[in-house]
Amino acid sequence: MDEGMIEEAVRLLLRGLGEDLQRPGLQDTPRLVAEASQVMLTGYRRDPRQVIEVIEGPNEIVLLRDVPFFSVCEHHLLPFFGTADVAFLPDGGRIAGFGSLADLVDVAARRLQIQERLTAEIADALEAVLRPRGVYVTLRARQLCMQMIEGRQLGSETQTLAVRGAFAEESGRGQLLALLAGGRR
Repeated sequence: MDEGMIEEAVRLLLRGLGEDLQRPGLQDTPRLVAEASQVMLTGYRRDPRQVIEVIEGPNEIVLLRDVPFFSVCEHHLLPFFGTADVAFLPDGGRIAGFGSLADLVDVAARRLQIQERLTAEIADALEAVLRPRGVYVTLRARQLCMQMIEGRQLGSETQTLAVRGAFAEESGRGQLLALLAGGRR
């Protein structure tokens, strides 16, 4: 990531808004935005597939719920944030630790994204690394672009879903839905 280019882009944006770059509240803004970008968009420096730690375990459904994430909408450069549920049905005893599932969500989210693609990328990474019999990923999020720009969707939540393999079939879907329904408070 080129912090100098990010700083210059922020200066251009502020000038375009008619702001005085020497105003005390704005003097550090280009640098602060560049520094924040280094943190918010760390996903560009890591491959989501490489954070999945494969370990040995039983061939039973694994489900991690309510994993918090935040990302930045590639259309408006505004945040969207929410939670992810990630499940898979192992094959051959290849499972992932819960921490690496949370890391997968985090790394994939820390890029300019759209929620639909983020959901698919998480599912695809699990499928590529674990080669499970089934994958299920759902993201629930609040999109600030919808709430701040369009304004009429205040408080709305979006949900996206990616289903692969056995969970797309009737029997596997039934097992997963029973598990999902049983754990909500």
